[in-house]
Amino acid sequence: MRGCDGMQEGLFTLAKLDDFVPADHPLRAIRVLVNEALVALNELFNSIYADSGRASIAPEKLLRAMLIQVFFSVRSERQLMEQVRYNLLFRWFIGLAIDDEVWDHSVFSKNRDRLLEHAVVERFFTEVMRLADQRKLLSKEHFSVDGTLIQAWASHKSFVPKDGGDPGAGSGGAGGRNTEKDWKGKPRSNDTHASTTDPDARLFRKGKSQAAILGYQGHVLMENRSGLVVSAVVSHADGFGERTAALAMLDTLPGKGPKTLGTDKGYDTRDFIAGCRKRGVTPHVASNVTHQGGSAIDGRTTRHAGYRVSQVVRKRIEEHFGWGKTVGRIRQTVYRGIKRVDQHFKLTMTASNIVRMARILVSVPQGVTQ
Repeated sequence: MRGCDGMQEGLFTLAKLDDFVPADHPLRAIRVLVNEALVALNELFNSIYADSGRASIAPEKLLRAMLIQVFFSVRSERQLMEQVRYNLLFRWFIGLAIDDEVWDHSVFSKNRDRLLEHAVVERFFTEVMRLADQRKLLSKEHFSVDGTLIQAWASHKSFVPKDGGDPGAGSGGAGGRNTEKDWKGKPRSNDTHASTTDPDARLFRKGKSQAAILGYQGHVLMENRSGLVVSAVVSHADGFGERTAALAMLDTLPGKGPKTLGTDKGYDTRDFIAGCRKRGVTPHVASNVTHQGGSAIDGRTTRHAGYRVSQVVRKRIEEHFGWGKTVGRIRQTVYRGIKRVDQHFKLTMTASNIVRMARILVSVPQGVTQ
């Protein structure tokens, strides 16, 4: 017998949002970790918001929505609010009931900026790391560091002379904002030019055979036990940014005990090696024998088995970069200004940590530590 194509909705519905989420859904373990970290931020939230006035979006819901945007590669706040209206999984994770009104995208963006002003993302990142430390997931001795290039939300046509020369470029002259430009034979550098779209972006290329782009550099310090990011920061793109950021992140590590740091060949310079040794860190740097003057390290470091282990484990950082660029959408940021890009990068690395932690904790039986 053929079924009827009609639909008759019931007058009342007794189902809960939790009933629609499978018991083995990955977001269940992730939500437990997120909520535990958010509880520790309660005092910070109380200090940010006034005791009276119109109620804003709950900061806990705001952060969960921002994480959903990262987890599911939602490209904008407008699209996020649209999907929250009909996606029951999103509503369940954020903490919205079926009949709760969804916020306007402009209201969401305005409330998100408040978290940016009070460095809430940094505190959230710290709380997630505290949870990882409680569960014995972090190494206190062995680390790895690397950097990646983040393309800015700005085009080459916006990169114009600082002195006001080359009128019309990127400013909608007689030919409009997309007029043809010929840069052949005209030198352009960060000293003489700047982007009118994103002044914090810098023209940079990773190698001689690669094209120069406007962008930033994202830096990650990873511990080697579970492969979790313990520090993340964004800097201006230049040839010294990776080594400078690496030393700065080493200074934030607690404890005075001996440590090792695995890196690639880009960190094989004498000033960086000296900076590591000054901080009591053994530099497990990949030897760059083609560098002018030779490698800065020798057999006294490379002969040890720990050096070879560091060179293998350090490549796990690429998993965070790969996840962040394909899922978290940091290949090209949609934000302008180094402060906003830094917050986006930190939130993406926090989300990557949470996904990895949830996977580890689900696979390890209760009461067993690695």
